[in-house]
Amino acid sequence: AEPAVGARAQVVCRVLRVVECRVRRAGAPYLIVMSGKGKKGKAGGGGGASGGARGGAGGGKKKETGLKLKCAKDADFAEWYTDVIKKAEMIDYYEVSGCYILRPWSYRVWEHITNFFDGEIKKLGVQNAYFPLFVPKAALEAEEDHLEGFAAEVAWVTRSGQSELAEPIAIRPTSETIMYPAYAKWIRSHRDLPLKLNQWTNIVRWEFKHPTPFLRTREFLWQEGHSAFATKAEADVEVLQILDLYARVYEELLAVPVIKGRKSEKEKFAGGLYTTTVEALIPTNGRAIQAATSHCLGQNFAEIFDITFEAEDGGREKVWQNSWGLTTRTIGVCVMVHGDDKGLVMPPRVAPVHVVFVYVYSVKDTPEVQAGVKDESAKGAEVLRAAGLAVEVDDRDNYTPGWKYNYWELRGVPLRLEIGPRDLAAGVATAVRRDNGEKSQIPLADLATAVPELLETIQADMLARARGVRDSHIAVVNRWEDFVPALDAKNLVLAPWCELTSCEEAVKHRSGAEAEAAEEKGEEEDAEEKAKKLSGSAKTLCVPFEQEAMPEGTKCFQCGEAASAFCLWGRSY
Repeated sequence: AEPAVGARAQVVCRVLRVVECRVRRAGAPYLIVMSGKGKKGKAGGGGGASGGARGGAGGGKKKETGLKLKCAKDADFAEWYTDVIKKAEMIDYYEVSGCYILRPWSYRVWEHITNFFDGEIKKLGVQNAYFPLFVPKAALEAEEDHLEGFAAEVAWVTRSGQSELAEPIAIRPTSETIMYPAYAKWIRSHRDLPLKLNQWTNIVRWEFKHPTPFLRTREFLWQEGHSAFATKAEADVEVLQILDLYARVYEELLAVPVIKGRKSEKEKFAGGLYTTTVEALIPTNGRAIQAATSHCLGQNFAEIFDITFEAEDGGREKVWQNSWGLTTRTIGVCVMVHGDDKGLVMPPRVAPVHVVFVYVYSVKDTPEVQAGVKDESAKGAEVLRAAGLAVEVDDRDNYTPGWKYNYWELRGVPLRLEIGPRDLAAGVATAVRRDNGEKSQIPLADLATAVPELLETIQADMLARARGVRDSHIAVVNRWEDFVPALDAKNLVLAPWCELTSCEEAVKHRSGAEAEAAEEKGEEEDAEEKAKKLSGSAKTLCVPFEQEAMPEGTKCFQCGEAASAFCLWGRSY
């Protein structure tokens, strides 16, 4: 209440007293703050992101709990992202720049992904193995194009204690040069093929750009698969099988829509024959992100490492090889796509906790009523755990229901089940969806079937919603004049292209120059903020596998030469 005097103040106070009585009778948390001479705050129940843990405080000032995010997602996306993953206890910072601690809340997401993907690749005959972390310098330098692609990011061990090593040893940026000498020893005959190995491991790439947790870090977790075949046809089949699995990880688990396609010659894996990719969009800032890649390496590495086999006709032939990888970047993409101003919004299939029970009763309720609410919540939790769900019962008695709502919303738990005296009497639980806030009543007797069904509905709705947003941010462009404006509108751009590397480089240069010129007209930034800013240059993301036939006579949008395919372009992480 604003400071008031005379009759107006009396009216305000009477209204507040009536409201307070009604709220108290309803058993809801409340906080009344009155400013003015001689007035003190009055609290009951508390709640809300800034409400006190025990129900607010007197003196007219709300207690801060640390649950509220610093800013809205649309207001400062970068600040929102780092704030939400820190407050939701997904990561913590570490003393080495660019390295982060993955806390249990994020690592459980990674476990869901690894469990799914590991099971699927084993159906394809892939076996898990582990190879050392260190790479001899000679092995890393054996393939010049491959080394050139990672040279700036390779971390080297040069000393042991106080002694200099005779030769520096690299910490793996990827494992082709670690694994393939062993492949050369193990593969002797066509009977040894195919050889399909995968390892779950960590990678070190000493990124010099501004690090972003999960997306661009100096150390990250991933799986990397390496296969060898007798024929290119077999290798081609596996490339797409793995790419389909990556698309399933994003769409079926993370509820993030992706576009499958082939990388350009400029963007393909260094030393490989061709690269396929799944690309995602972060709609808040219009940035594309390479979600996962599956490469056909051809016979280049077989030539370098002498990986040959005796064919059925008795001759010697080189193997055809693939490599493919998926990283903890998946977690960051999920957070960016689905999170909101309250915190994380986790898809049920990767959520660390599927359901949380929260007691809703008043201190004025009898001990018998309170015990009944607690007992029914505990029983409901056991029923859902037996159905295979991860369930928490928030039995902390030093926090109000409202505070607990905010706590679990921040962590993105897909479904909250509230049980209070009225729910208990009616034999129901009040279900609240995290993704859209919808409430419904679920009979306690039906929890085992109704809750899993509702979680599947949430999963499907999240994917459909994300796909709708993504599709609305794909612009079709046929001429250069419309290209940069479409990017500025936070879109991916589908445009006819000649597929020439020189044209691709021209697009990057021209789009970057136009973006830089536009920035110079705006407000000046300090050096630190400018360093953190993402590039305004556009690049090829992929030539999508699914695209309409090219009309005869179509010209490249940039150079005017004959176009050969529609290409997806964007500003990328």
